[in-house]
Amino acid sequence: MKIVTVIGARPQIIKASALSRKIQNKFSDKIEEIIVHTGQHYDENMSQVFFSELQIPKEKYNLGVGSLSHGKQTAKMIEGIEDILQKEQPEALVIYGDTNSTLAGAIAASKIHIPVVHIEAGLRSFDKRMPEEINRITADNVSTLLFCPTKAGYDNLMHEGFAETITNRPDFNNPNVYLCGDIMLDNTLYFSKQTYQQSTPYNKTNDNYILCTIHRNSNTDDKQRLSNIFTSIVEIAKYKKIILPLHPRTKKMMPQMLSANLLKQINENPNIQIIPPASYLEMICLENNSQMIITDSGGVQKEAYFLQKPCIILRPQTEWVEIVEHKMAITADADINKITDAFTQFLNMPKKNTEEFCKQRETLFGNGNTSEFICQTIIETLG
Repeated sequence: MKIVTVIGARPQIIKASALSRKIQNKFSDKIEEIIVHTGQHYDENMSQVFFSELQIPKEKYNLGVGSLSHGKQTAKMIEGIEDILQKEQPEALVIYGDTNSTLAGAIAASKIHIPVVHIEAGLRSFDKRMPEEINRITADNVSTLLFCPTKAGYDNLMHEGFAETITNRPDFNNPNVYLCGDIMLDNTLYFSKQTYQQSTPYNKTNDNYILCTIHRNSNTDDKQRLSNIFTSIVEIAKYKKIILPLHPRTKKMMPQMLSANLLKQINENPNIQIIPPASYLEMICLENNSQMIITDSGGVQKEAYFLQKPCIILRPQTEWVEIVEHKMAITADADINKITDAFTQFLNMPKKNTEEFCKQRETLFGNGNTSEFICQTIIETLG
């Protein structure tokens, strides 16, 4: 059977690699995958390098939409994806997460009655001011197969009226919902082993540092929020070294949003090490060797948990409520006191027993074989 996979942002490339790897290694005689890159985020360091590093087949189509307003960007994607679907005539379209690429793929396929497979379904922030929330709700409601990474995601869909019953031939009106585990765990477990065999600048770094990432426009484009976050970083740097892979958006906005004095404190602080955007394997190394992680990235939040690292979340809420409930993450928003208090709390937190932690992780996010389950389910229900 033929499937079209739509990706457009770095996290989607990473997630897609797990499915592509499983198709190549186990299902190549049953599934033909065609990759469409919308070009939503396209930068050599932030996109193309991931294809080669994660051994993903090169995309057959790149729409090259670039950065536009939500409406214009999504419209261009819908038009381009629809043309590709009409040409390729696949049995299914696969989408990941909650970006505009996710939304565009869902709309384009559902309008011409091609089954939509949504991986990372059911997640909710319960804040419709976030464009991601609109994208994920819409995608879920036009999908035929919905793969939920967590029990919370599955429960959200049940509360919204989706049926628990699994049918042999699902369709738009009778979709199947699966609690399958997190495909990101497949990757984290696979590539955390690979990084020990790779030569990167970070695979021998000691764990006496904090890893920090900032990229969400709700933080980078807000003067008060970005100032608060960097003020907190400067404060934490009095006690611990901080490594900060600098996202292009953050790099661009810092001179516009931060005072000259705060910029000076950041740039002249020997305990704040700003580095270029890290590749996926470099990020896994940095995460694995860190003592703690500070981030506004949903993917990095999960990777922190998977690798048993405490995480300070620079958002008012998270879709990954499980890691907060199990006291491995704190939502500190852009509040200076909350960020520094969370740092102090985690700094003094004893490490959990590894065996007990692995059992907890499997209960929450699966056993690392989610991609195989998804492939098998697509074949059995849509093939």
